[in-house]
Amino acid sequence: MPTLTKAAPTQRKESIPHVVRQPATESWVGHVPQLKPGNYADGMPIHSPEYICCKLILRPNKFHSRESLFDFGKVFKEPAKEHGVKYRVAGFDSQPVKVREVVFVDTQDFRLYNNAFILRRRIPYKDGFPIGDPEIVFKFRHPDLQKAAETDVRPHILGDHRVKFKVQAMPLKEKLGGVRLLFSHNVQFLRSAVGMGKENVVDVDQLIELLPALAKIRKEPKEKIQLVSNTIVEEVLQDIGVLDFGDGLNCKANVAIWRTRGEHRPLIGEFAYQFRFQDRDKLSKDALRRAEAFFISLQYAAEDYIALNCTKTATVYRLLGNPPKSNE
Repeated sequence: MPTLTKAAPTQRKESIPHVVRQPATESWVGHVPQLKPGNYADGMPIHSPEYICCKLILRPNKFHSRESLFDFGKVFKEPAKEHGVKYRVAGFDSQPVKVREVVFVDTQDFRLYNNAFILRRRIPYKDGFPIGDPEIVFKFRHPDLQKAAETDVRPHILGDHRVKFKVQAMPLKEKLGGVRLLFSHNVQFLRSAVGMGKENVVDVDQLIELLPALAKIRKEPKEKIQLVSNTIVEEVLQDIGVLDFGDGLNCKANVAIWRTRGEHRPLIGEFAYQFRFQDRDKLSKDALRRAEAFFISLQYAAEDYIALNCTKTATVYRLLGNPPKSNE
């Protein structure tokens, strides 16, 4: 009969405690400053923010297919569960990917960007061909809310325009786990709205005639403006689901990748979701706190993706190794 050897006692595995990461910054909910009343030169009251936009800038190396854009949604699972956020993906796998061509223009010494202005043109594509009229986007983006609001971005054009004033929440520049705010005062209009014969702006004088807010950047008459970094960006954007923070606060979430046109060199990626509101006092603070807590937890869950201390625009400006002064 074989000798029965007494088995060694099974070692009990110690349970790994859940690591609770404390936010690296104080909550911004309820602490965004109120605007001081004021008027633009024509007597119209200054604009107030009407969007909250949360953004994570992502390294592009993991995005190599349409499916890989949806893969980013997998990192939501734990942060959403932890903070009671509902995430719905049903139906989005059949949503088409959106493709746009994006170019930035500036003076040779980046005077627009150095003064917190951004000017770009976007052209949407469908089935490989451009559709619709090119869209001009002009923005003043700054960490000072009052300064952003008092900068009148409205264009001097014949056609219509649309102002979008956003509170943008982004991670800290140097580490995960916090929130910094930028205030982005934007205007969008179609190139055809500029007027017959004025669509092709080639110097600063013409630019100021179109966008009077740029008057302060003028140095010399007829200074030329040019394509930033001599680069045309191809943007690939995919809606990947809906985030629901409760109390009526819900929105689409999307992932985008920017790459150079032609050689398809990946530049940068972005995950974003935004809410629109009409009265900030009616926003649910509980829902906003869930959105903030989710945003901070998501930074840790998406650590392998995240690129700190940059924006999509800054990436394009730095392509040729001549970084401008940043107000971001």
